[in-house]
Amino acid sequence: MQFIASILLLLVVFTSCKKKPTTWNQELVTPIARDTLDLSSFYNDSTLVANLPGSIQLDLSRTLLNIGINDLLAIPDTTISQVFTPTLNLSNVQPGSQFVNTIEEHPLSLGEVMLKKATLSKGRIDLKVFNPLNTAVIFTVELPGVTTQGGLNLSHVLAVPAGSISNPSSAETSLDISNYDLDLTGESGLNYNKLQSKLSIKTDPMGIVTNVTSNHDFSFEATLRDIKLNYAKGYFGSSILSDTSQFVIPYLSNVVSGSLDIPSTDFVFSIENGMKLSMRASMTYAKNTNSQGNSVQLSSSQLNNPILVNAASGAWNTLIPSSAVLNFTPSNSNMEQYVENLGGMQEIGYQLQLNPWGNISGSTDEIFPNSRIKLKVNTAMPMTIGVDGLTLRDTFDLSLSQNTAKTHIASGYFQLKAANAFPFSASPVLYLATASGDILFTIIADAQISSSEMGTFNAQTGLKEKNSTINFQISEEIISQLPEITKVIAELRLDSPDATTGVNVPLSVPYGAYVAIKLSAIMQSKIVY
Repeated sequence: MQFIASILLLLVVFTSCKKKPTTWNQELVTPIARDTLDLSSFYNDSTLVANLPGSIQLDLSRTLLNIGINDLLAIPDTTISQVFTPTLNLSNVQPGSQFVNTIEEHPLSLGEVMLKKATLSKGRIDLKVFNPLNTAVIFTVELPGVTTQGGLNLSHVLAVPAGSISNPSSAETSLDISNYDLDLTGESGLNYNKLQSKLSIKTDPMGIVTNVTSNHDFSFEATLRDIKLNYAKGYFGSSILSDTSQFVIPYLSNVVSGSLDIPSTDFVFSIENGMKLSMRASMTYAKNTNSQGNSVQLSSSQLNNPILVNAASGAWNTLIPSSAVLNFTPSNSNMEQYVENLGGMQEIGYQLQLNPWGNISGSTDEIFPNSRIKLKVNTAMPMTIGVDGLTLRDTFDLSLSQNTAKTHIASGYFQLKAANAFPFSASPVLYLATASGDILFTIIADAQISSSEMGTFNAQTGLKEKNSTINFQISEEIISQLPEITKVIAELRLDSPDATTGVNVPLSVPYGAYVAIKLSAIMQSKIVY
């Protein structure tokens, strides 16, 4: 009992005499991340293609243009009207009497396009009829040449109440004509862009006896709207499509300095024509701009050199597109300089002309539902690449703060352990910056991530691998300014050193290459209580 009492007395004395917080330092090791970074998620997409066994190709293929029937042909919203006016005055017209107007033709305004036949994928016709008689009238509106898939003409009946010459009554409806066929050759079958109409009028069988005079105008309006085509036959003009396409290669957009030695490669401009009409196409210019703002424009005799593209062959399910290519090589262009500029922003101009020799087919060109015109550029190169100080940079947001009056981090370092199966070494640097981009601190790693060429062969993976451990030191000064640090700029300088000489040489990236990393924080914390 005396021993326990003595201990309690010492504790009371100790706590009653304490004037300042008690502190001590402790080292904490905290795993932050563990991951394996490889290229498998990019294989067989539009950029990286795995060529088994053992290699990867860099595929910079892009589609500049991909258009179909509704991109080339448009039937604008169009209203047609027809009026039936009796030539004679008729007295005592009995209920149920019928008057039939003849077929009339209405031209569609389609510019130089001569459309003979079409199938609609979508569309509507709004009908409206007007009755000037003092008895109800039944209208039958027929559009010969606008037919169902079974070949029946579009026909619709509308009952209209009694009206007057000064104030005709009316009735209207809207009809879905999706999947209907259009025959625009007119009554003769030799015309084009001709929509036909026919109007039949019958007085109400249950109505009254009336008089019909030449002052009575029986009329209707039909408005075609929201027309989309599924098939077309005719002559589609000789219009010129000219445009500039821009696209970004994200991998190159982060390159800020250094050089890249890429094997000689070709740059192919290809045209695919899935329409049964002839075309002429050319690539007018190409330019790329890298992250430093340096631009290289492609120069070649192949530019602005139109090539003929034949019409597709077959029809419907047997359609076979035709194609043509322009091939830009190191021997006919400055292709090597163009590619090695590492331009993440690409601009390519092109021009395409339909029917360059006019209507040589006699208006028998055809466009089918699966007809497409495609313009593509592509280059594929083995990933046998030499890099010399190629520097990649990216920026991340950071938000950290702490109260130094309480338990807090005093100093420490980040430790990165890496198993590298890529034939490139990497020298990492971290820049700690303010929100405005002002760099406060630069943290240089104390070692490199070594190239796999410096490692040993792993029989399980079939790859050379090299293990590395690198540290990023975090000083007390950095810790003290954590509230001001809102951005981290991560920079990697890549090289492709030869394992014997250390000189940068082109090296092949193997299929399955990866980097396995483990990131830990090793911090000195000051515990305050």
